[in-house]
Amino acid sequence: MAEEQKVILVTGGTGLVGKAIQTVIENDKRSDEKWIFVGSKDADLSSKSDTEKLFKEHRPTHVIHLAAMVGGLFHNMANNLDFFRINMQINDNVLHTAHLHNVVKVISCLSTCIFPDKITYPIDESMIHLGFPHTSNYGYSFAKRMIDVQNRAYFDQHGRIYTSIIPCNVFGPHDNFKPTHSHVIPGLMRRLYDIIKTGNTEDKVFTVLGSGKPLRQFIYSLDLAKLIVWVLRGYESVEPIILSVDESSEVTIAEVAEELVKAFDFKGKIEFDSSAADGQYKKTASNTKLRKLLPEFQFTPFHQAVKETVEWYKTNYQNARN
Repeated sequence: MAEEQKVILVTGGTGLVGKAIQTVIENDKRSDEKWIFVGSKDADLSSKSDTEKLFKEHRPTHVIHLAAMVGGLFHNMANNLDFFRINMQINDNVLHTAHLHNVVKVISCLSTCIFPDKITYPIDESMIHLGFPHTSNYGYSFAKRMIDVQNRAYFDQHGRIYTSIIPCNVFGPHDNFKPTHSHVIPGLMRRLYDIIKTGNTEDKVFTVLGSGKPLRQFIYSLDLAKLIVWVLRGYESVEPIILSVDESSEVTIAEVAEELVKAFDFKGKIEFDSSAADGQYKKTASNTKLRKLLPEFQFTPFHQAVKETVEWYKTNYQNARN
């Protein structure tokens, strides 16, 4: 008897995580899976009609929902209303259209920034709705939290196994390096590359916005992609799951800057502009649930992941999202 084929639609499939999933799938193909990666050029998911058209065209049985309006700290601070409204539209359109098309499973991507600002650490999956998120990105955070609410409601009302993953800060090849939209690692990479391309000399200064003291956990996009594929194939619960490196892998922004300096072999010096906002000091996440389910998973060491990302960026600078 022939295997029933899964048709897996990946929204946001041309971005950082989508590209990483493509790379992982190339090395782990299964005959009962057909993968379709779509980006913003294929459909405006904030439009109901565009979303419906996309689902009619591809007839997915499974959806990995990565698409979102995203941006760095300062972009979020200036546009909280837009981040809330547009992401609410995108998420409602994707989840409800998936339900109407009898999609078996949807995996939506959240973020550790959705957790309450005033909370005990480490944070875990039970704490999502326990308080107000950090004021810098509350629009994005509340919109993402509502996915968890919708997943539970689709299960209670229709028996759907729609779930969500919560990665820590993701970085890697194919990231967004635009100064106004990038997150911390690609933003620093872009700034350092721009300094070096006019000459890598000792008099150059690499300025990092903020004090450098905030702590973050970073996951390499290829590691996250492997974990998402595992969730698709083997995790059957509406309860969200944190996909993060271990707590012991947390680093300061200053340490990130130092790793980038090593990877670029930068000859100048680092300075920190303490007049700029730091954002949330820490958001340490526990991956205890993941470790119980997948105890043998090996994360790429941070220095290696940074080095590989920098090498990719230098090679692909002309075609990167700059």
